[in-house]
Amino acid sequence: MSFLTGLAAMAAATTLSGQATPAQERPETLASLMACRSVADSTARLACYDAAAGALDAAERQGDVVVIDRAGVAETRRQLFGFEMPSLPRLFGPDGGTEIDSIESTLQSASLVGEGRWVFRLADGSVWRQIDSERVRFDNRPGEPARVRKASLGSFLLTVGGSRAVRVRRQ
Repeated sequence: MSFLTGLAAMAAATTLSGQATPAQERPETLASLMACRSVADSTARLACYDAAAGALDAAERQGDVVVIDRAGVAETRRQLFGFEMPSLPRLFGPDGGTEIDSIESTLQSASLVGEGRWVFRLADGSVWRQIDSERVRFDNRPGEPARVRKASLGSFLLTVGGSRAVRVRRQ
């Protein structure tokens, strides 16, 4: 299962009200592991833990369960900055975690496309297309600092070096 397929599956498990379904809250393999705590006999509890831990390990190795730490969540949020996926923030916790308002990177390349608009490729792999029709002047050199920040009405503004902000959309 690919990363985005897993995200889409988790997003599908979230209802329109934003409440997580039981399947999203705790995968069966993890629930089985946690159920072992209630086994009274210590030998049976150990056997339960061994079996459940083995099943969880196998599920993680096969990609059925993904384990991600806070640093991984933060990096994933950064990589997804600018994509329109309304249910995505709920996948990273009940409150959606810390909101990202901007990212900073460096310019990898910029090229003019139809109607005199620019496409910006940043060193982090993101691609941003100019959506306004204003002319912009900037140093079109790889390595120039670039910043993308949230703007009004779901749009984003990109600046390269000391240039004016350009309204952009993530590609």
